[in-house]
Amino acid sequence: MKPIKLKEGIYWVGGIDWDIRNFHGYLTQRGTTYNAYLIVDEKVTLIDTVKHYLFEEMMERISAIIDPAKIDYIVANHVEMDHSGGLPRLLEVAKNAGIYTSPNGEKGLKAHYKKDWKFHVVKSGDSLNIGRYNLTFVQTPMVHWPDNMVTYLPEEQILFSNDAFGQHIASAERFDDEFPRDIMLDEAAKYYANIVMPYGAQVQKTLDSLKHLDVGMIAPSHGIIWRSRIPEILSEYKTWSNNEPTEKAAIVYDSMWGSTEHVAYAIQNAFENRGIPARLMNLRTNHISDIMTYILTAKYICVGSPTLNSNMLPTVAGFLAYLKGLSPKKRIALAFGSYGWGGQSIGQIEGTLKECDFQLLEMVRILYVPDDGQLQEVTAKLEQEIIAIN
Repeated sequence: MKPIKLKEGIYWVGGIDWDIRNFHGYLTQRGTTYNAYLIVDEKVTLIDTVKHYLFEEMMERISAIIDPAKIDYIVANHVEMDHSGGLPRLLEVAKNAGIYTSPNGEKGLKAHYKKDWKFHVVKSGDSLNIGRYNLTFVQTPMVHWPDNMVTYLPEEQILFSNDAFGQHIASAERFDDEFPRDIMLDEAAKYYANIVMPYGAQVQKTLDSLKHLDVGMIAPSHGIIWRSRIPEILSEYKTWSNNEPTEKAAIVYDSMWGSTEHVAYAIQNAFENRGIPARLMNLRTNHISDIMTYILTAKYICVGSPTLNSNMLPTVAGFLAYLKGLSPKKRIALAFGSYGWGGQSIGQIEGTLKECDFQLLEMVRILYVPDDGQLQEVTAKLEQEIIAIN
């Protein structure tokens, strides 16, 4: 359990979670890391901790550098327990350590752990001198909790960015130039789509507040550290937070006897005929977190279900609840499906898409099993709607 040196006196001492495959309902097929950073200066400082069950792993890495009892300061950038879970046990070892956190961080940590630790509340612009290094704090509320903040070390141009710019990746590699670029960017997109997307306006404010900083390294709380691809990830965050989708379509559905699926293929044909890439995503075989990663940059969202007991299928209802919560903007949406007699599901889907404030195309409702003529009509009509929009 060796630490990894970032700069002189600055080390990654986090934990690698090789086995986790579900994080708040989002599939983490590549595992994750909980990143903690140790700065050995006149005052020994630890930035964040790890999830409780990786505490010993973190302590073994710290102990390879210094006696953990000598930690003077702990910076708690975020209350959530995958970052703060090691605090109670750590403070049994580093008995005199003070905790530096935001105003909401103090409230959250007290609410979580019921302890009156040595809190020092910091606000944006506050600095902490720890010797030859200084730490500057910037509050970033709602990226993605009210307590969030980031910590900047100007002497080495390191931004300890908390949940911003993170990815769920477990790996032996710690830096972006040691790891495959496409996988890292895909996982950064998945992380943004499933955790950060609802807070685009706050992300933009954060990006603006960081503009004046010279950043040569971004050390997030999850995943791999950015040092060679910083302009690329900053550009992606700007695009994602501005809700700038591209000309592509997500066709998300479930089907009982195949009729709704036939309609989904007819819809795909319409987009392809207009030169727009379209991806079919059956909810039985695609997880909602992977679907949202694609939707992050998709202009068109088409959602389909047959009617079951006067309702849409549960898989579709669950997806729509997830979609609504993540709140993508500037999208064009279509509800579709087949039905036997009631047909309520299509209207219910459209109602949720309307609540998402999407621009709506005319819904597609097919009684029982569609024939070739009906499917061709679906394709032709949707093509005309696409032409009219563009």
